[in-house]
Amino acid sequence: MCGIAGIARRSPTGVTVQSLGRMAAAIRHRGPDGYGFYVGLRVGLAHVWLSTLDGDGGAQPLTNEDGQLVLTANCEVFNHPELRHELEERGHVFRTRCHAEVLVHGYEEWGADLLQRLDGQFAFAIYDRNRETVFVARDRLGVRPLFYAQRNGDFYFGSEIKAILATGEVDPALDQRGLDEILRLGAARPPRTPFSGIAALEPGTYGIWKDGALWLRHYYELDYPEASEEPLDVIEQLDELMLRSVGMRLRATVPVGAYLSGGLDSSITASLVRSASLHPVRSFSITSDIPEFDESHHQAGVAAAVGSVHTVSAIGMDSIAQSLPDVLWHTETPLLGSAPALMFHLAKLTREAGVKVVVGGDGADELFLGNDLFKEVSVRRFCLRRPDSRVRQRLFERVYPDASHESSAPDSLGRSLFEAAEPSDPLFSHLPRFLASRIDDFYTPDFKARLGGSDVVSELRASLPTRFFGWSPLNQAAFLEVTTRLSPYALSSQGDRMTMAHGVEGRYPFLDHRLFEFAAALPTGSRLRGLRGKEVLRRWASRILPDQIKSGKRPPHRAPDAQCFFLPTSPSWIGNHLTAEALWRVGIFSPAAVAGLVGRARAGLTTELGENQALIGVLSTQLWHHRFIESALFVTPLSPSGASVLLGNSAPVSPTLSMTTNHADTRT
Repeated sequence: MCGIAGIARRSPTGVTVQSLGRMAAAIRHRGPDGYGFYVGLRVGLAHVWLSTLDGDGGAQPLTNEDGQLVLTANCEVFNHPELRHELEERGHVFRTRCHAEVLVHGYEEWGADLLQRLDGQFAFAIYDRNRETVFVARDRLGVRPLFYAQRNGDFYFGSEIKAILATGEVDPALDQRGLDEILRLGAARPPRTPFSGIAALEPGTYGIWKDGALWLRHYYELDYPEASEEPLDVIEQLDELMLRSVGMRLRATVPVGAYLSGGLDSSITASLVRSASLHPVRSFSITSDIPEFDESHHQAGVAAAVGSVHTVSAIGMDSIAQSLPDVLWHTETPLLGSAPALMFHLAKLTREAGVKVVVGGDGADELFLGNDLFKEVSVRRFCLRRPDSRVRQRLFERVYPDASHESSAPDSLGRSLFEAAEPSDPLFSHLPRFLASRIDDFYTPDFKARLGGSDVVSELRASLPTRFFGWSPLNQAAFLEVTTRLSPYALSSQGDRMTMAHGVEGRYPFLDHRLFEFAAALPTGSRLRGLRGKEVLRRWASRILPDQIKSGKRPPHRAPDAQCFFLPTSPSWIGNHLTAEALWRVGIFSPAAVAGLVGRARAGLTTELGENQALIGVLSTQLWHHRFIESALFVTPLSPSGASVLLGNSAPVSPTLSMTTNHADTRT
């Protein structure tokens, strides 16, 4: 896995190697093993490289046989041997063993139809020198990121936004609606970001840039064609899909490790990795240094049952607060919780153990309706049929057994959930979550005015595809969970950004598109039966998991959130960003409202989810704004003399050969 960046000019005024060097330097953490450039009069490409498969043969940018197509790719193409064989039979000549080379030859052979043939996680760009076009694409479910901006007909793109900002040609500015969407929904849905004029390429989408214009098209769309009955061979089908998916994700020449939280999903993936590997498998987990939240004993027991060599690290509350600046530097977005910081430390632990590739269980909850949200939706609809039934409301205790032990809690929780949305609302499943932070209470009147009356929840409701309204309520909830949480948050802020911050590549067997399509076509009762989520997955897992972990149950775990930032030992910068002066300077949050919230946090009274989200949202926004909007980004460019690859307009060139043009570029 790697990092990519590039510039395409509307006029042939040139792209300098210094600009590309700054873009590459800004994302060097994604590719610490090497870097390369293509420098042209109209298009320049940069690539930083993490070696997982092909030694020196994986260096990029790379070209097709005649050099007219130039590729930079952040990808793992899991079916590359099969595609390579097919392309070689069609006469294509490969110069490396690099899996990414199938992209450039595949595009030469099939054009955009190549995307339908790919099995993998990817974001890539291909410069077609004959047509003077740049083709960009992103994988179906959004495992790998790609951002872009357009200025005066010029096109900028990168694996991370900081690569675009590093050019010095795109100025950072706040997108008020993007920020509002993050603070209400939990993440900005592509193409929106918190940066004005910088967009995220949507999952399952490709674009073609030519002559200063960008055309976008979806090549993959989520669908839930629910069957009325479960196939008789459902377990056999699931077995074949899971074994294939895990097997393909073990294609690497470096050790493949596994994240092992102790839950069902990671236990499945770790067990399959161990079964398919010829070598001992390293597994990794983190836990809390607070005794009541310590899961290490359970995790060690699961690792022993699976047969992995396990490493666990206890993360203190201080560590979460201290790492937040680094976490936000990599997420490039404000956050509503501390979970990305935990994943940041997990990836660090993994890389320190010498493991570059790790398999995780992400996606299983969304595919097989395992989240508590899906149980909550079922209970809410069940209770609304008889809203006065106290017996039905007691079911919320089974969904959230640790929420409270007070006898009045179920009634209070039930009432709040009933009042959140009408059953006919297409956002019925997610409105309680979207409204939890009550962020309006903390905005300044001026910021509310600048929002211009926009309503991101209404925008989401209006953006739903027509086919959404033909799905069952649970499948509607699954679609919303994938599009508002999985792709823009879990796979980004908790996934790609945290693993790649330490040069670790995450692979996710449950996100194989064939497995997604299989799960989406099952009856919802096969995935959620009563209050038992992932029902068919549990049936299948009983065949492969040791007896002691078949249930997939974990001890109750709560990641400490707001309290992490208000300890006696907390960093001083936390208070500095929450002063009235700092809040007025940024102009988003009301100092008086925030002071009340901070006072409650310091007194240990912010126990509700909404208050925790609001407080971390305010703090992370203030820090993000300081880091990206108020502060200039200066990056020392990577030198062309150290590049593994340096290509020019028509042929490979010496690193000492100047490829600069008259385009002014003096910033360092």
